[in-house]
Amino acid sequence: MTTQLFPEDLTGRIDLEALKDPMLQGGIRTVMAAIPDMRGHLKGKRLSSLALLNRLGEDGGNRVAEACAYILATNADMDPLSGFDLTSWTDGFQDMGVEADWPSLRVLPYMSSLALVHCDAVDLDGAPIEVAPRQILRRQLERLAELGYQAQIGLESEFVLYTGLEPAVGRNIDYGLDLPPQTANFLGHLETVLPDAGVPVEAVKPEGAPGQFEVTFPHDKASVMEACDNYTVYRHALRHVAQQHGMTASFMAAPETGVGSGLHLHLSLWRNSQPVFATASHRDMPTEAMRHSVAGLMDAMPHLTPLYTPTTNSYKRYATPRSFAPYFMSWGPDNRGCAIRVTGHGQGTHLEIRLGGADANPYLLTAATLASIAHGLDHKLTPPPPCLGDAYADRSSLPLPRDLAEGLRDFQTSPLAHDLFDTQIVVHYARAAQAEVDEQRCTVTDVERRHLATA
Repeated sequence: MTTQLFPEDLTGRIDLEALKDPMLQGGIRTVMAAIPDMRGHLKGKRLSSLALLNRLGEDGGNRVAEACAYILATNADMDPLSGFDLTSWTDGFQDMGVEADWPSLRVLPYMSSLALVHCDAVDLDGAPIEVAPRQILRRQLERLAELGYQAQIGLESEFVLYTGLEPAVGRNIDYGLDLPPQTANFLGHLETVLPDAGVPVEAVKPEGAPGQFEVTFPHDKASVMEACDNYTVYRHALRHVAQQHGMTASFMAAPETGVGSGLHLHLSLWRNSQPVFATASHRDMPTEAMRHSVAGLMDAMPHLTPLYTPTTNSYKRYATPRSFAPYFMSWGPDNRGCAIRVTGHGQGTHLEIRLGGADANPYLLTAATLASIAHGLDHKLTPPPPCLGDAYADRSSLPLPRDLAEGLRDFQTSPLAHDLFDTQIVVHYARAAQAEVDEQRCTVTDVERRHLATA
Protein backbone atom coordinates (compact mmCIF):
# COMPACT_ATOMS: atom_id res chain seq x y z
CA MET A 1 0.00 0.00 0.00
CA THR A 2 1.29 3.46 -0.90
CA THR A 3 1.65 5.81 2.08
CA GLN A 4 -0.17 9.07 1.47
CA LEU A 5 2.13 12.08 1.77
CA PHE A 6 0.80 15.39 3.01
CA PRO A 7 2.55 18.77 3.08
CA GLU A 8 3.77 18.31 6.67
CA ASP A 9 5.76 15.29 5.44
CA LEU A 10 7.43 17.38 2.73
CA THR A 11 9.89 20.21 3.21
CA GLY A 12 11.81 22.58 1.02
CA ARG A 13 13.35 21.76 -2.31
CA ILE A 14 11.99 18.59 -3.86
CA ASP A 15 12.42 16.64 -7.07
CA LEU A 16 9.46 16.65 -9.46
CA GLU A 17 9.35 12.85 -9.49
CA ALA A 18 9.19 12.77 -5.69
CA LEU A 19 6.30 15.24 -5.73
CA LYS A 20 4.15 13.37 -8.26
CA ASP A 21 2.61 10.94 -5.77
CA PRO A 22 1.59 13.71 -3.32
CA MET A 23 0.15 15.62 -6.27
CA LEU A 24 -1.86 12.60 -7.41
CA GLN A 25 -3.04 11.79 -3.88
CA GLY A 26 -4.16 15.33 -3.06
CA GLY A 27 -1.47 16.21 -0.54
CA ILE A 28 -0.26 18.93 -2.93
CA ARG A 29 -3.22 20.38 -4.80
CA THR A 30 -1.66 23.47 -6.35
CA VAL A 31 1.68 24.44 -7.90
CA MET A 32 2.45 28.12 -8.29
CA ALA A 33 4.30 28.81 -11.54
CA ALA A 34 6.20 31.98 -10.61
CA ILE A 35 8.04 34.47 -12.82
CA PRO A 36 9.96 37.26 -11.04
CA ASP A 37 8.79 40.58 -12.47
CA MET A 38 10.77 43.81 -12.88
CA ARG A 39 10.50 44.50 -9.14
CA GLY A 40 11.48 40.96 -8.12
CA HIS A 41 7.91 40.10 -7.06
CA LEU A 42 6.58 36.66 -7.98
CA LYS A 43 3.87 36.72 -10.65
CA GLY A 44 2.23 33.85 -12.49
CA LYS A 45 -0.49 31.27 -12.08
CA ARG A 46 -1.73 28.76 -9.51
CA LEU A 47 -1.87 25.52 -11.46
CA SER A 48 -3.99 22.53 -10.51
CA SER A 49 -1.61 19.68 -9.69
CA LEU A 50 -3.65 17.16 -11.68
CA ALA A 51 -3.92 19.47 -14.71
CA LEU A 52 -0.17 20.11 -14.52
CA LEU A 53 0.61 16.38 -14.41
CA ASN A 54 -1.66 15.79 -17.41
CA ARG A 55 0.06 18.55 -19.33
CA LEU A 56 3.50 17.15 -18.57
CA GLY A 57 2.31 13.72 -19.62
CA GLU A 58 1.15 15.09 -22.96
CA ASP A 59 4.30 16.93 -24.06
CA GLY A 60 6.96 16.04 -21.47
CA GLY A 61 8.42 19.56 -21.68
CA ASN A 62 8.93 22.48 -19.34
CA ARG A 63 6.17 24.72 -20.75
CA VAL A 64 3.61 24.76 -17.96
CA ALA A 65 1.50 27.80 -18.81
CA GLU A 66 1.09 30.94 -20.86
CA ALA A 67 0.63 34.42 -19.44
CA CYS A 68 0.25 37.97 -20.67
CA ALA A 69 3.67 39.45 -21.42
CA TYR A 70 2.68 42.64 -19.60
CA ILE A 71 3.86 40.91 -16.39
CA LEU A 72 7.27 42.25 -17.49
CA ALA A 73 6.05 45.66 -18.69
CA THR A 74 3.98 47.46 -16.07
CA ASN A 75 4.33 49.87 -13.19
CA ALA A 76 4.00 48.82 -9.55
CA ASP A 77 0.19 48.97 -9.80
CA MET A 78 0.16 46.55 -12.77
CA ASP A 79 -1.13 49.24 -15.12
CA PRO A 80 -0.53 48.32 -18.78
CA LEU A 81 1.87 50.95 -20.12
CA SER A 82 2.79 52.11 -23.59
CA GLY A 83 6.38 52.63 -24.68
CA PHE A 84 7.71 49.10 -24.11
CA ASP A 85 9.02 47.13 -27.08
CA LEU A 86 8.13 43.82 -25.42
CA THR A 87 4.37 44.38 -25.43
CA SER A 88 1.83 47.19 -25.69
CA TRP A 89 -1.64 48.08 -26.92
CA THR A 90 -0.19 48.05 -30.45
CA ASP A 91 0.13 44.27 -30.41
CA GLY A 92 -2.74 43.68 -28.00
CA PHE A 93 -0.62 42.60 -25.02
CA GLN A 94 0.15 39.16 -26.39
CA ASP A 95 0.94 36.00 -24.44
CA MET A 96 4.35 34.60 -23.55
CA GLY A 97 5.38 31.12 -22.52
CA VAL A 98 6.06 30.12 -18.91
CA GLU A 99 8.76 27.43 -18.65
CA ALA A 100 9.40 25.72 -15.32
CA ASP A 101 12.93 25.54 -13.93
CA TRP A 102 12.22 22.22 -12.19
CA PRO A 103 15.33 22.14 -9.93
CA SER A 104 13.81 25.19 -8.16
CA LEU A 105 10.63 23.26 -7.20
CA ARG A 106 9.79 23.44 -3.50
CA VAL A 107 6.94 22.96 -1.02
CA LEU A 108 5.77 26.07 0.86
CA PRO A 109 5.09 25.09 4.49
CA TYR A 110 3.35 28.38 5.33
CA MET A 111 0.60 27.80 2.73
CA SER A 112 -1.66 24.76 2.70
CA SER A 113 -1.17 22.01 0.07
CA LEU A 114 0.95 24.24 -2.16
CA ALA A 115 4.26 24.03 -4.02
CA LEU A 116 6.16 26.66 -6.04
CA VAL A 117 8.45 26.48 -9.04
CA HIS A 118 10.41 29.41 -10.46
CA CYS A 119 9.88 29.86 -14.17
CA ASP A 120 11.51 31.57 -17.13
CA ALA A 121 9.70 33.79 -19.60
CA VAL A 122 9.97 32.77 -23.25
CA ASP A 123 8.28 33.85 -26.44
CA LEU A 124 5.77 31.50 -28.02
CA ASP A 125 8.54 30.00 -30.16
CA GLY A 126 10.53 29.15 -27.02
CA ALA A 127 13.24 31.84 -27.25
CA PRO A 128 14.20 33.48 -23.93
CA ILE A 129 12.76 36.94 -23.28
CA GLU A 130 15.95 38.89 -22.70
CA VAL A 131 14.44 41.60 -20.49
CA ALA A 132 13.21 39.08 -17.91
CA PRO A 133 15.22 39.46 -14.66
CA ARG A 134 16.28 35.80 -14.45
CA GLN A 135 17.49 35.91 -18.04
CA ILE A 136 19.39 39.16 -17.47
CA LEU A 137 21.21 37.54 -14.54
CA ARG A 138 21.85 34.35 -16.52
CA ARG A 139 23.57 36.33 -19.29
CA GLN A 140 25.89 38.06 -16.80
CA LEU A 141 26.78 34.73 -15.19
CA GLU A 142 27.67 33.43 -18.64
CA ARG A 143 29.81 36.50 -19.29
CA LEU A 144 31.69 36.01 -16.03
CA ALA A 145 32.21 32.32 -16.87
CA GLU A 146 33.72 33.32 -20.22
CA LEU A 147 36.37 35.19 -18.23
CA GLY A 148 37.02 32.05 -16.19
CA TYR A 149 35.25 33.05 -12.93
CA GLN A 150 32.28 31.93 -10.86
CA ALA A 151 30.57 34.02 -8.21
CA GLN A 152 29.21 33.17 -4.79
CA ILE A 153 26.77 35.53 -3.13
CA GLY A 154 24.93 36.02 0.13
CA LEU A 155 22.12 38.54 0.49
CA GLU A 156 21.45 40.67 3.56
CA SER A 157 17.92 42.02 3.79
CA GLU A 158 16.51 44.82 5.94
CA PHE A 159 12.80 45.50 6.46
CA VAL A 160 10.57 47.34 8.92
CA LEU A 161 7.84 45.44 10.75
CA TYR A 162 4.62 47.28 11.60
CA THR A 163 1.67 46.61 13.86
CA GLY A 164 -1.09 48.76 12.43
CA LEU A 165 0.55 52.06 11.48
CA GLU A 166 3.28 51.92 14.12
CA PRO A 167 6.63 50.09 14.11
CA ALA A 168 6.31 46.77 15.94
CA VAL A 169 9.10 47.86 18.29
CA GLY A 170 9.00 51.52 19.27
CA ARG A 171 12.71 52.20 19.72
CA ASN A 172 16.17 51.27 18.47
CA ILE A 173 17.03 47.83 19.88
CA ASP A 174 19.87 47.05 17.45
CA TYR A 175 21.36 43.61 18.25
CA GLY A 176 18.84 43.28 21.08
CA LEU A 177 17.83 39.77 22.17
CA ASP A 178 15.05 40.73 24.59
CA LEU A 179 12.14 41.25 22.18
CA PRO A 180 8.45 41.97 22.84
CA PRO A 181 6.49 38.67 22.84
CA GLN A 182 4.49 39.35 19.66
CA THR A 183 7.65 40.23 17.74
CA ALA A 184 9.58 37.27 19.18
CA ASN A 185 6.75 34.92 18.18
CA PHE A 186 6.73 36.34 14.65
CA LEU A 187 10.50 35.92 14.26
CA GLY A 188 10.38 32.39 15.67
CA HIS A 189 7.67 31.46 13.17
CA LEU A 190 9.67 32.98 10.31
CA GLU A 191 12.85 31.17 11.38
CA THR A 192 10.91 27.89 11.28
CA VAL A 193 9.21 28.22 7.90
CA LEU A 194 12.13 29.58 5.88
CA PRO A 195 14.40 26.49 6.18
CA ASP A 196 11.32 24.30 5.64
CA ALA A 197 10.73 26.20 2.39
CA GLY A 198 14.30 25.52 1.26
CA VAL A 199 15.57 28.98 2.24
CA PRO A 200 18.60 28.64 4.57
CA VAL A 201 19.06 31.52 7.02
CA GLU A 202 22.33 32.51 8.67
CA ALA A 203 21.12 35.07 11.22
CA VAL A 204 18.24 37.34 12.22
CA LYS A 205 18.67 40.50 14.30
CA PRO A 206 16.99 43.80 15.16
CA GLU A 207 18.46 46.74 13.25
CA GLY A 208 19.07 50.38 14.12
CA ALA A 209 15.59 51.88 13.65
CA PRO A 210 12.27 51.23 15.43
CA GLY A 211 10.73 48.02 14.08
CA GLN A 212 13.65 47.36 11.72
CA PHE A 213 15.12 43.88 11.32
CA GLU A 214 17.84 42.24 9.26
CA VAL A 215 17.87 38.72 7.83
CA THR A 216 21.22 37.42 6.57
CA PHE A 217 21.49 34.53 4.15
CA PRO A 218 24.60 32.33 3.85
CA HIS A 219 27.41 33.36 1.53
CA ASP A 220 28.13 29.83 0.34
CA LYS A 221 28.35 27.58 -2.69
CA ALA A 222 24.67 27.67 -3.61
CA SER A 223 24.29 28.92 -7.16
CA VAL A 224 23.76 32.63 -7.68
CA MET A 225 20.40 31.98 -9.35
CA GLU A 226 19.33 29.79 -6.44
CA ALA A 227 20.28 32.50 -3.95
CA CYS A 228 18.13 35.04 -5.79
CA ASP A 229 15.24 32.58 -6.13
CA ASN A 230 15.46 31.90 -2.40
CA TYR A 231 15.27 35.62 -1.70
CA THR A 232 11.98 35.95 -3.59
CA VAL A 233 10.55 33.06 -1.56
CA TYR A 234 11.77 34.75 1.63
CA ARG A 235 9.91 37.97 0.76
CA HIS A 236 6.80 35.96 -0.11
CA ALA A 237 7.02 34.00 3.16
CA LEU A 238 7.75 37.07 5.26
CA ARG A 239 4.63 38.86 4.12
CA HIS A 240 2.42 35.82 4.71
CA VAL A 241 3.87 35.08 8.15
CA ALA A 242 3.60 38.74 9.18
CA GLN A 243 -0.08 38.80 8.20
CA GLN A 244 -0.71 35.65 10.23
CA HIS A 245 0.58 37.58 13.27
CA GLY A 246 -1.48 40.70 12.54
CA MET A 247 1.59 42.58 11.29
CA THR A 248 2.91 44.08 8.05
CA ALA A 249 6.44 43.98 6.64
CA SER A 250 7.67 46.93 4.56
CA PHE A 251 10.46 46.65 2.01
CA MET A 252 10.50 50.36 1.25
CA ALA A 253 14.06 51.67 1.04
CA ALA A 254 13.01 54.69 3.14
CA PRO A 255 9.85 53.70 5.03
CA GLU A 256 10.15 56.69 7.39
CA THR A 257 12.02 60.00 7.16
CA GLY A 258 15.57 59.35 8.31
CA VAL A 259 15.19 55.54 8.16
CA GLY A 260 16.92 53.50 5.46
CA SER A 261 16.51 49.79 4.68
CA GLY A 262 18.97 48.16 2.31
CA LEU A 263 19.55 44.97 0.35
CA HIS A 264 23.29 44.33 0.69
CA LEU A 265 25.06 41.87 -1.58
CA HIS A 266 28.02 39.87 -0.23
CA LEU A 267 30.08 38.52 -3.12
CA SER A 268 33.26 36.52 -3.73
CA LEU A 269 34.83 35.24 -6.95
CA TRP A 270 36.22 31.78 -7.54
CA ARG A 271 38.45 30.32 -10.24
CA ASN A 272 39.24 26.61 -10.56
CA SER A 273 37.46 26.08 -7.22
CA GLN A 274 39.77 28.56 -5.47
CA PRO A 275 38.71 31.93 -3.97
CA VAL A 276 40.50 34.72 -5.82
CA PHE A 277 39.77 37.39 -3.18
CA ALA A 278 41.35 35.37 -0.34
CA THR A 279 43.81 37.19 1.93
CA ALA A 280 44.87 36.62 5.54
CA SER A 281 42.93 39.72 6.63
CA HIS A 282 40.55 42.23 5.05
CA ARG A 283 43.18 44.87 5.88
CA ASP A 284 45.82 43.15 3.75
CA MET A 285 46.60 44.44 0.26
CA PRO A 286 43.73 43.25 -2.00
CA THR A 287 44.47 40.57 -4.56
CA GLU A 288 44.78 41.49 -8.21
CA ALA A 289 41.32 40.06 -8.97
CA MET A 290 39.78 42.08 -6.16
CA ARG A 291 41.46 45.30 -7.30
CA HIS A 292 40.13 44.83 -10.84
CA SER A 293 36.68 43.93 -9.49
CA VAL A 294 36.51 46.98 -7.21
CA ALA A 295 37.66 49.20 -10.06
CA GLY A 296 34.95 47.81 -12.31
CA LEU A 297 32.30 48.45 -9.65
CA MET A 298 33.53 52.00 -9.08
CA ASP A 299 33.58 52.71 -12.81
CA ALA A 300 30.33 51.09 -13.93
CA MET A 301 27.77 50.94 -11.13
CA PRO A 302 27.08 54.72 -11.07
CA HIS A 303 25.80 54.28 -14.64
CA LEU A 304 23.41 51.46 -13.72
CA THR A 305 21.26 53.19 -11.10
CA PRO A 306 17.79 51.92 -12.13
CA LEU A 307 18.98 48.31 -11.74
CA TYR A 308 19.76 48.64 -8.02
CA THR A 309 17.76 51.68 -6.86
CA PRO A 310 14.60 51.44 -9.00
CA THR A 311 12.15 53.81 -7.28
CA THR A 312 12.01 57.46 -6.31
CA ASN A 313 11.87 56.33 -2.68
CA SER A 314 15.18 54.43 -3.08
CA TYR A 315 17.20 57.65 -3.16
CA LYS A 316 15.79 58.98 0.12
CA ARG A 317 17.82 56.24 1.79
CA TYR A 318 20.97 58.04 0.56
CA ALA A 319 19.81 61.43 1.81
CA THR A 320 20.95 61.25 5.44
CA PRO A 321 24.72 61.33 6.08
CA ARG A 322 26.07 58.78 8.58
CA SER A 323 22.95 56.65 8.20
CA PHE A 324 25.00 53.57 7.20
CA ALA A 325 23.68 53.98 3.65
CA PRO A 326 26.39 55.15 1.24
CA TYR A 327 26.61 58.79 0.30
CA PHE A 328 29.61 58.60 -2.06
CA MET A 329 30.81 55.91 -4.47
CA SER A 330 33.75 54.89 -2.28
CA TRP A 331 35.33 51.64 -1.14
CA GLY A 332 37.34 50.65 1.89
CA PRO A 333 38.33 47.90 4.35
CA ASP A 334 35.57 47.04 6.84
CA ASN A 335 34.00 50.49 6.43
CA ARG A 336 30.19 50.48 6.61
CA GLY A 337 30.04 54.05 5.35
CA CYS A 338 31.41 53.02 1.94
CA ALA A 339 29.42 51.85 -1.05
CA ILE A 340 31.81 48.89 -1.42
CA ARG A 341 33.10 47.30 1.79
CA VAL A 342 35.93 44.77 1.90
CA THR A 343 35.14 42.30 4.68
CA GLY A 344 35.85 38.79 5.93
CA HIS A 345 39.22 37.10 6.21
CA GLY A 346 41.06 34.12 4.79
CA GLN A 347 39.03 32.23 2.21
CA GLY A 348 36.00 34.21 3.37
CA THR A 349 37.39 37.56 2.19
CA HIS A 350 34.73 39.15 0.01
CA LEU A 351 33.03 42.36 -1.06
CA GLU A 352 29.85 43.78 0.42
CA ILE A 353 27.99 45.95 -2.08
CA ARG A 354 25.88 48.33 0.02
CA LEU A 355 24.20 50.34 -2.75
CA GLY A 356 20.90 48.51 -3.12
CA GLY A 357 17.77 49.59 -1.30
CA ALA A 358 15.35 47.13 0.27
CA ASP A 359 13.13 47.63 -2.79
CA ALA A 360 15.83 46.32 -5.18
CA ASN A 361 15.22 43.34 -7.44
CA PRO A 362 17.87 40.76 -6.37
CA TYR A 363 18.36 39.47 -9.92
CA LEU A 364 18.98 42.95 -11.34
CA LEU A 365 21.13 44.10 -8.41
CA THR A 366 23.31 41.00 -8.79
CA ALA A 367 23.43 41.31 -12.58
CA ALA A 368 24.54 44.96 -12.34
CA THR A 369 27.24 43.94 -9.85
CA LEU A 370 28.52 41.05 -11.98
CA ALA A 371 28.50 43.17 -15.16
CA SER A 372 30.57 45.83 -13.40
CA ILE A 373 33.03 43.28 -12.01
CA ALA A 374 33.42 41.62 -15.41
CA HIS A 375 34.11 45.06 -16.88
CA GLY A 376 36.92 45.61 -14.36
CA LEU A 377 38.41 42.14 -14.88
CA ASP A 378 38.22 42.31 -18.66
CA HIS A 379 39.92 45.72 -18.87
CA LYS A 380 42.24 45.17 -15.87
CA LEU A 381 41.10 48.44 -14.32
CA THR A 382 42.83 50.01 -11.32
CA PRO A 383 40.72 51.35 -8.45
CA PRO A 384 41.21 54.72 -6.76
CA PRO A 385 42.74 54.71 -3.26
CA PRO A 386 40.50 53.19 -0.58
CA CYS A 387 38.69 55.30 1.99
CA LEU A 388 40.48 54.80 5.33
CA GLY A 389 38.46 57.25 7.43
CA ASP A 390 35.01 58.82 7.55
CA ALA A 391 33.36 57.82 4.27
CA TYR A 392 30.82 60.64 4.60
CA ALA A 393 33.63 63.20 4.56
CA ASP A 394 35.38 61.62 1.54
CA ARG A 395 34.96 64.40 -1.04
CA SER A 396 37.39 62.64 -3.41
CA SER A 397 34.68 60.11 -4.36
CA LEU A 398 31.82 60.53 -6.80
CA PRO A 399 28.51 61.35 -5.05
CA LEU A 400 25.69 58.91 -5.66
CA PRO A 401 22.72 60.18 -7.70
CA ARG A 402 20.34 62.18 -5.54
CA ASP A 403 17.15 61.07 -7.29
CA LEU A 404 15.89 58.60 -9.87
CA ALA A 405 15.64 61.22 -12.61
CA GLU A 406 19.38 61.95 -12.30
CA GLY A 407 20.26 58.26 -12.30
CA LEU A 408 17.94 57.59 -15.23
CA ARG A 409 19.58 60.24 -17.42
CA ASP A 410 22.99 58.64 -16.92
CA PHE A 411 21.63 55.12 -17.48
CA GLN A 412 19.95 56.09 -20.75
CA THR A 413 22.89 57.97 -22.22
CA SER A 414 25.85 56.00 -20.86
CA PRO A 415 27.76 54.09 -23.59
CA LEU A 416 29.04 51.82 -20.80
CA ALA A 417 25.51 50.82 -19.74
CA HIS A 418 24.66 49.94 -23.34
CA ASP A 419 27.93 48.01 -23.63
CA LEU A 420 27.42 45.94 -20.46
CA PHE A 421 23.76 45.21 -21.19
CA ASP A 422 21.97 44.87 -24.50
CA THR A 423 20.41 48.14 -25.58
CA GLN A 424 16.95 46.53 -25.41
CA ILE A 425 17.49 45.95 -21.67
CA VAL A 426 18.60 49.54 -21.08
CA VAL A 427 15.62 50.88 -23.05
CA HIS A 428 13.17 48.58 -21.25
CA TYR A 429 14.25 49.45 -17.71
CA ALA A 430 14.68 53.12 -18.58
CA ARG A 431 11.02 53.12 -19.66
CA ALA A 432 10.02 51.61 -16.32
CA ALA A 433 12.07 54.20 -14.43
CA GLN A 434 10.59 57.04 -16.48
CA ALA A 435 7.08 55.82 -15.63
CA GLU A 436 8.04 55.91 -11.94
CA VAL A 437 9.44 59.46 -12.27
CA ASP A 438 6.40 60.69 -14.20
CA GLU A 439 3.96 59.30 -11.64
CA GLN A 440 5.80 60.89 -8.72
CA ARG A 441 6.04 64.26 -10.46
CA CYS A 442 2.25 64.56 -10.70
CA THR A 443 1.39 63.05 -7.31
CA VAL A 444 0.51 65.46 -4.50
CA THR A 445 2.41 64.48 -1.34
CA ASP A 446 1.61 64.80 2.36
CA VAL A 447 4.42 67.36 2.65
CA GLU A 448 2.68 69.60 0.10
CA ARG A 449 -0.67 69.22 1.89
CA ARG A 450 0.91 70.09 5.24
CA HIS A 451 2.78 73.13 3.94
CA LEU A 452 0.25 74.53 1.49
CA ALA A 453 -3.26 73.47 2.59
CA THR A 454 -3.82 76.74 4.45
CA ALA A 455 -1.52 78.92 2.30
